[in-house]
Amino acid sequence: MAPEYAMEGLFSLKSDVYSFGVLLLEIISGRRNTNFRLTEYSNIIGYAWDLWDRGRAIDIVDPSILKTCSREQVVRCIHVGMLCVQDMAAHRPDMPAVVLMLESENTSLPMPRQPTFTSMRHNLDADMWNGNQDVVSSNNVTISVILGR
Repeated sequence: MAPEYAMEGLFSLKSDVYSFGVLLLEIISGRRNTNFRLTEYSNIIGYAWDLWDRGRAIDIVDPSILKTCSREQVVRCIHVGMLCVQDMAAHRPDMPAVVLMLESENTSLPMPRQPTFTSMRHNLDADMWNGNQDVVSSNNVTISVILGR
C-alpha cells in the first residue's frame, strides 16, 4: 500500500505505481512482501534498498531464475521497481513511463532515493513483532499492534 494512502488516505494514479513496484520486487525475488516480518528488514523495499545501496542488487534475484535471466535486464527491473516505490508520489514515475523504462533499454533511468518508509520497524519494540501482545508502556497503557493480512 502506498505510504500516502496508508498514512493520509490519499489515493492517486501513482499509488498503483507503488503497488506495481512492490509486485515487481516480489516477482524478481521470489518472496512475498510479508515474508520479512521477522527479519531485520520491515519489508521487501528495505531489503531491496539495502542490497541496491551496497551495489549488490543482483542478490535479491530468486536463485531459481538467476542462471536463466539476463543480468542487465533483471538489474534494470530492480532499478524500475526501486523508482516505483519511492515514498513521495511526486518522485515516482507514472505507468506510461514505467512501461517505457521496461520496454526500452536505451532509456536512461534516474537514481532512486532512499526510501524512508522502510525504517519504521527499527523504531518499534521487537516484542510486538514477535507475537508478544502483552507489552505495557511505563504509564501502564497497553500497546496494540494491528497487522494486515
